[in-house]
Amino acid sequence: MSNAARRIGLGTVFALLVGTLAIGYAIKAPCASGDWTDGRQYARLCYSDNVHQLETEQLTGGRLPFLDACRTQEGIECDEYPVLTMWTMRAAAWISGPSITDYFTTSSIMMWIAAFVIALLLYVLVGDRVLYFVLAPTLAIYATMNWDLLAVALATGGTFLYLRRRDGWAGVLLGLGAAAKVFPALLVVPFVAGRFHAREPDRAIRLAWAAVGTWLAINLPFVLVAPSAWWEFFRYNGGRFADWDSLWYVACERATGQTCSQTDLVNGASLIMFVAWAGLVWVLKARREPGFARWTLGFPILVLFLLTNKVYSPQFSLWLLPWFALAFPNLWLFVAFEAADVAVFVTRFSWFGRYTGIEGGLSGIPVGVFEMAVVVRAAILVWCVVWWLRGRHRAAASARASAEPAARESDPEEVTAG
Repeated sequence: MSNAARRIGLGTVFALLVGTLAIGYAIKAPCASGDWTDGRQYARLCYSDNVHQLETEQLTGGRLPFLDACRTQEGIECDEYPVLTMWTMRAAAWISGPSITDYFTTSSIMMWIAAFVIALLLYVLVGDRVLYFVLAPTLAIYATMNWDLLAVALATGGTFLYLRRRDGWAGVLLGLGAAAKVFPALLVVPFVAGRFHAREPDRAIRLAWAAVGTWLAINLPFVLVAPSAWWEFFRYNGGRFADWDSLWYVACERATGQTCSQTDLVNGASLIMFVAWAGLVWVLKARREPGFARWTLGFPILVLFLLTNKVYSPQFSLWLLPWFALAFPNLWLFVAFEAADVAVFVTRFSWFGRYTGIEGGLSGIPVGVFEMAVVVRAAILVWCVVWWLRGRHRAAASARASAEPAARESDPEEVTAG
């Protein structure tokens, strides 16, 4: 990487990251005790899934996820996360003990470590563009909302190793990421395509088998020992209604006045639209720029998955942050996305306050304003994909370790975006 790409030092990057995470913790701190009887989770915008996971995921009393049956609790699901995430939660609970506050603090520290790992990897790959990650308001408000940064760190590690031509280990990390959250599995497709495009089928196959094998190694023991409990994640997500933050919810609410109730229809339509749009974007990009770096398809694939899926949980925006630095460093569109994402955050939880009858604080925004924020964010993401299609991705000119032979992929430091 050129010296010009590193006008700031790693120490400064870490200091800025500490500031972002500290702001985020200050936002969540009022909710850390778990006492939400006054509605503070909405009135003060401090909601976090991690606060009540000791109860909802039944992590006290030594219960082992999937292996020990969930206690019957009306309206509360258990073991609803993938294997690696559930067992990371279990580890956090062992460390924290039964205290809700200690559990939230422990989970926060784990996610902060993941954030530092992501920042380090991005700094090595793209230098100053790491600021797209470390200064993002999305990172501040969602870093400790849930456990997504675990999967983001594994996905970023897999991308790093792919660009350093460590294909087997890249597949391992992507497999681990898919065992924590499904989305890293989507990155296997553009990465394998990149190796085939570079006429390196052996590397492509090695990466794919490493990813699949790692995912199986993590999941298969639970499939064999506790198949019903292991399937809960898929059953729960297959049967849930369209999430508040999704375009599906906005469309159904506007058309019928209620959420999308035909989940099978929505599931099928979401899959078809995702595959169709991703395929179209791939074809259009290849026609416009035949030699484009196939690995950069990771960015539009993740965007299209979020836009067509029936679930866009607030913290899912974290998935995109490393990709703005890696494959789409367009400052103005990034700022627009961040502004819209913050608007969705504020209007979502403010409307929840109104929806649940909570008064005071920031509660009270009507659902129409929230839906407008969701639509604006979606429009910005669509425009990001359009600009990615229009952008030129120059071939790597350096002899860095990530440079590939002959028909090599682009170096991330050489990627431009319009």
